[in-house]
Amino acid sequence: MSSVAVSATPTRDHDSENFPTASLLLAKPLRAQVMGFYRFVRTADDIADSPDLPAAEKLARLDAMERALDDPATAMPEARRLHTLGVGTGEARLMLSAFRQDATCTRYADWAALEDYCRRSADPVGRMLLRLHGDGDNATANAAADALCTALQLLNHLQDLVPDRAALDRIYLPEPWLALAGGTDAFFEPANAARREVLDAALDRIEALLDRASALPRLLRARRLAWQSTITIALARRLLARLRANDPVLGRVALGKADFARAFAAAPLLGPRPPRIVAARVSRAGSSFARGMAALKGQRRRALWAVYAFCRAVDDIADGAMPEAEKRRFLGEWRAKLVTPDCVLSRELAWAREAYGVPLSECEAMVAGMETDAADRLRLQTEAELDLYCRRVAGSVGAMSVRIFGAPEAEGFGIALGHTLQLTNILRDVDEDALRERVYIPRDMLAAAGIPEGPAREIIAHPHFAAICAGLAERASAGFATAAADLRRYDPKALLPAAVMMWGYRRLLERMRARGWEGERPRLRLAKAEKLRMAWMALGFGKAA
Repeated sequence: MSSVAVSATPTRDHDSENFPTASLLLAKPLRAQVMGFYRFVRTADDIADSPDLPAAEKLARLDAMERALDDPATAMPEARRLHTLGVGTGEARLMLSAFRQDATCTRYADWAALEDYCRRSADPVGRMLLRLHGDGDNATANAAADALCTALQLLNHLQDLVPDRAALDRIYLPEPWLALAGGTDAFFEPANAARREVLDAALDRIEALLDRASALPRLLRARRLAWQSTITIALARRLLARLRANDPVLGRVALGKADFARAFAAAPLLGPRPPRIVAARVSRAGSSFARGMAALKGQRRRALWAVYAFCRAVDDIADGAMPEAEKRRFLGEWRAKLVTPDCVLSRELAWAREAYGVPLSECEAMVAGMETDAADRLRLQTEAELDLYCRRVAGSVGAMSVRIFGAPEAEGFGIALGHTLQLTNILRDVDEDALRERVYIPRDMLAAAGIPEGPAREIIAHPHFAAICAGLAERASAGFATAAADLRRYDPKALLPAAVMMWGYRRLLERMRARGWEGERPRLRLAKAEKLRMAWMALGFGKAA
């Protein structure tokens, strides 16, 4: 067997990787060890990725490389170098198992299978680096490094979707995810709009991994490795943003020299602190909830940002273009995060809960509500189920928020207002939800109006459906009137964020009622002037309720 790369030009070298492993930042003796490890696994990866070798030949060559790991006297220069340097044979053996998989596996059944592949093809690199730098026994650092390495591998996979398919008929997105865009062939059609939703759902999962990795630089004892991990995380987040803004199927999405320069310049700061990361997520969302948060300052704003970021994260899972089983798995992971925080969002939420007495049960209620939303076909049977759903997804936010506002005595007000806001959301999104086969109007109300069960589009197009919407709108309008009256019983300064949000939602409801419920009901949004008014109210100017 040849002990060199199987193609005339290796697929990459250590300087052309998206995220270099053997960076010049590393101490020279350690860099030599890392380079020895890199050359061995690069050779193995080139074998697995060769478009010219049959699978049997790939497996034979990879088996020979593993035998060389057991023989310090091997003639294979890449393996002999590992033995000489005393580095990475265990990690290299695990990576060989992934490269063998590459030789025969071209499709994945679910996200867990893809993560398992990354656990063997990427995570050993991070663990080897930590071990060489004296942090091999740091379980928290190893977990963060694993998350980073998996994220980097997945980013590379998305970046190389087209060349991987063209050269190797290999696709690193699970087949059930591809099916949501019409199947493999349809997914790669240039004009397929559904592809964007699937890509965004995958990028959400990668961002969650980067959120787990964000603590890594401050967990490391070696300053040089901390700087390298900071740079790597920054580059990963930049590539993630590029992939959100551009379609890798239509053209290669890559980092530029300016991205590397900015990442290196910021390395000594060890990356943004958790509150800043969460604040950036809130800003990117641009919701009316965020405009209400502008009324808060300091630690209270930080805490409410944490609550909002948590709610947004689980909502994105429920709404993401991924199979229902995957959504339920990821929501289950969030249930675990509430008890044992393992990422920047869950740690900030834990801090907010501790600082302001936010009950764990309210966070769990939100997850339960998102588990309802995760269904491929959502139907509520009774008004009681609708009330429970509103209590979970919006009443929980109200109960959490009033504590952070500094008015825990207003919990009942927060829960009731949350219910009204959610009814408004349901009415605003009736047509949009129907595209997802979601109908939040309960079956008992539909049946009473003579509307039979069927596809969501048929339900919302029924002649009697508009009257149900009008009735629910009256109920929401009464809820706003009650909330406005109840608000006077509490500290108006403390509850200013709630008043601002209430004004915006009430305005939307008034516009929907003026428009009516017949025919198509496109999603209404606040006008720019209305958003500016909310911002003005949040500063304490003008009447908010």
